[in-house]
Amino acid sequence: MIRTISPNRASFGRCSACTVRSLSICNALDQDDLAEFERIARHVHFAPNEALFTAGQIARSVHSLTAGVARLYKLLPDGRRQVIGFALPGDFLGAAPSHRYSFSADAIDSVTACRLSREAFTHFIEQRPHFLIRINEFAARELMLAQEQMLLLGRRTAEEKVASFLMGWRERLAQIGDERQTIALPMSRQDIADYLGLTIETVSRTLTRFEREKMLIIVAGGVRLLDPIRAAAMAAA
Repeated sequence: MIRTISPNRASFGRCSACTVRSLSICNALDQDDLAEFERIARHVHFAPNEALFTAGQIARSVHSLTAGVARLYKLLPDGRRQVIGFALPGDFLGAAPSHRYSFSADAIDSVTACRLSREAFTHFIEQRPHFLIRINEFAARELMLAQEQMLLLGRRTAEEKVASFLMGWRERLAQIGDERQTIALPMSRQDIADYLGLTIETVSRTLTRFEREKMLIIVAGGVRLLDPIRAAAMAAA
């Protein structure tokens, strides 16, 4: 069950203390605007595998992730699933112009987000035209990620796809301050396979090959790169 906590009752949820504010849409707001944003936002928590929203539902809310990782996906007509991305703290979901969500979003691990009704959010933007610049930056980034995935799903070998995913995910984790040698992979191998257009067997076999060739070590919850230069070269192929 989704739990909602009113901002004025949860000090950890106060916008001024948000640890990912610099990465989120809120970074463009001054203190007065931030106070109004906090007033209209609700801090919601999702357990692993809970849905933030589902494709086809009326898009009544937008979400700004503050903790955890979410899986973004579409179901194809034949029932197969295409993972289109993974959302990290600081990412903003649900702002597309369509009145219905075009994709689904589920929590991979425990996720916390600021949820705003689209009506309140639209009114908020209308009163602050300068805020549109920040929104456009996020839209441009989403377009760039979509283009990168199109390239990823194109004429690349399985090894190049997996290496590209690992290096890209490593870079995204670094942007939120996680620069550990071990690349945390909270998503399942099936998630990775559905993102790369591969089978789970191919993903597992490829990771095992990388380990055998001493490019990485498979550890609990992720992988540790031993040869990042080779991985980067393979990803750039």
